[in-house]
Amino acid sequence: MSPISQIYQSESPVFSFEFFPPKTASGQANLAEKLPEFLALNPGYISITYGAGGGTRDLTKSLLLSLGDQVNRVAHLTCVNHTRQDIYHILDDYKQHGISAIMALRGDFPKNEGPTLTQEIPHAVDLVTLIRERYPHMAIGVAGFPEGHPECPNRLLEMDYLKAKVDAGATYICTQLFFDNRDFFDFRDRCHLAGITCPIIPAVMNISSKKGLHRMAELAAGARYPSALLAQIQGAHSDTDIEAIGLDWTCNQVAELLKEGVPGIHFYTLNNVSHVQHIFKHLSLG
Repeated sequence: MSPISQIYQSESPVFSFEFFPPKTASGQANLAEKLPEFLALNPGYISITYGAGGGTRDLTKSLLLSLGDQVNRVAHLTCVNHTRQDIYHILDDYKQHGISAIMALRGDFPKNEGPTLTQEIPHAVDLVTLIRERYPHMAIGVAGFPEGHPECPNRLLEMDYLKAKVDAGATYICTQLFFDNRDFFDFRDRCHLAGITCPIIPAVMNISSKKGLHRMAELAAGARYPSALLAQIQGAHSDTDIEAIGLDWTCNQVAELLKEGVPGIHFYTLNNVSHVQHIFKHLSLG
């Protein structure tokens, strides 16, 4: 396996998957059962989320270690509610277990706690700087927002902040989910105008139900649903119909992104292997 820092140098697009660590025994067993099917799709890497304020810290580590050396692993890591010593301890532990790639994020605030930024590591750029200084060989991913960061209405300033993360040592940018590829292409062009030259990876997520549609809007902090997509969903008679509409939309998104030469596609899988398998089969990927 090529390390994360090198895989995006390949001429072939890299497909990567994101999992969340289940909190229940049944959820953990289900993901463990499906894991071989995910691995059969030959992902470039698998990333594991961290939870608000590090709420799934132990579960994240456990899932990362369960993957062993079967695949490249990327550990999500956040600033919120963490001190420098917390981060050093976590990263030293990861390094000992052969995990050499981090998705560096500020992170969400735990519910009902409000903003609790540590003064030591207030923002993602500070986390990137810390990692790069102490762990120079680690690959570092950072987040990009094609539709705009919800906490930064100034789009020019937002791009300055993103470039600061890259200048601090980020290896690649992985985007928030989006449903209109024009938003990604414009974001990519603006990154290039700002002098950002690292790989910019579009990330997609499939809609599978009306409830999921609203939840994704909350999780993605204001995801914009194109009218053409909403029109199809409003005409659906059941969640089964919505799932089919979502898969068709995602397939079209991925096909267009690949046609435009993106270095890879990141799939927010929601631990659902059947959706990813459908997309891979429909588009003859892998």
